[in-house]
Amino acid sequence: MTRMTTPEPVPALRAALGNRKPAGTSGVKIPPVALGCGNFGGIGSAPEFFGGGLTDDETLDLMDAAWELGITHFDTADAYGGGRSERAIGRWVATRGVAPQLTTKTFNPMTAGGDDRGLRPERIARQLQSSLERLGVAQVDLYLAHEFDPDVPLADTFAAFEDAMAAGLIRGYGVSNFSAGELMSALAAGAPAVIQNSFSMLAREDDPALLDLCRQRSVAYLAFSPLAGGWLTGKYRRGEPYPAGSRMAQRPGPYGGLERGQTFDLLDRLAGIAHERGTSMAGLALGWLLGDDRVTQIVVGPGSPAQLAPVAEAIEHPLTADERSEIESTLALLDD
Repeated sequence: MTRMTTPEPVPALRAALGNRKPAGTSGVKIPPVALGCGNFGGIGSAPEFFGGGLTDDETLDLMDAAWELGITHFDTADAYGGGRSERAIGRWVATRGVAPQLTTKTFNPMTAGGDDRGLRPERIARQLQSSLERLGVAQVDLYLAHEFDPDVPLADTFAAFEDAMAAGLIRGYGVSNFSAGELMSALAAGAPAVIQNSFSMLAREDDPALLDLCRQRSVAYLAFSPLAGGWLTGKYRRGEPYPAGSRMAQRPGPYGGLERGQTFDLLDRLAGIAHERGTSMAGLALGWLLGDDRVTQIVVGPGSPAQLAPVAEAIEHPLTADERSEIESTLALLDD
């Protein structure tokens, strides 16, 4: 079967990418896809990779391509690349003269070996101001607690977020990497409007408990790592070394649990489904998420402009009810 190629952006695609939904109770509306910028000048918040990841020129090219496609929301964190990610976005904003919606986060240390972490109110105020300076903006749309901090009462953290909202520095706030129990505690202590967690065909721990809680309490669910660190692209093959430069070759820790025969069996099945419908496996995986009305936004983290193609595939070729049913039956393989 001939594989589809990604066409030039068309009005329908851009319209779909611009179809904003409420980010919970924040009053902010966000699009279905955000550009994840965790590989700008590093690999996430891991200090050992600060200065790695995409180069300055590569980040600019990627943001240009994403914007041209219709992706107008960029997701970052203060510790991504030790601040390099926010600075790259700031350079792009300054030189292109456009204003993407922005999500940033705080919790992790900004330097290798540093212990300045957490969600203390005074740290939040300092880190937010530094983020705004690096981004070159006066306000971000969403500001998230990047991890749960057991050493700081959630009420204190959210009071600092509320102060930032009152000052016009952020439009809404939320949390990331919280369990269902931690989100319940957060909702008792404040009004987080969104939660951003890892969710994909290969990482479904939030289904159903946390997703049900989000629906009940009007919290928007944002899914990062929708391709499970590259596992859902088909680049990792049974019995073969991981490709140089891939997430599993560089920072495999978060995905180590996928290194088993059942995963490869599942990937073989998913590859077959994708082939039958003429899309990539990545396009299939993103389409599965975009078709879930419990998910408000997915955060994609491509390493090059070419890796944006599955976004177009997913939007232009949504899954049918029969395809979703077949996929759900296939995913049960990983639960056995």
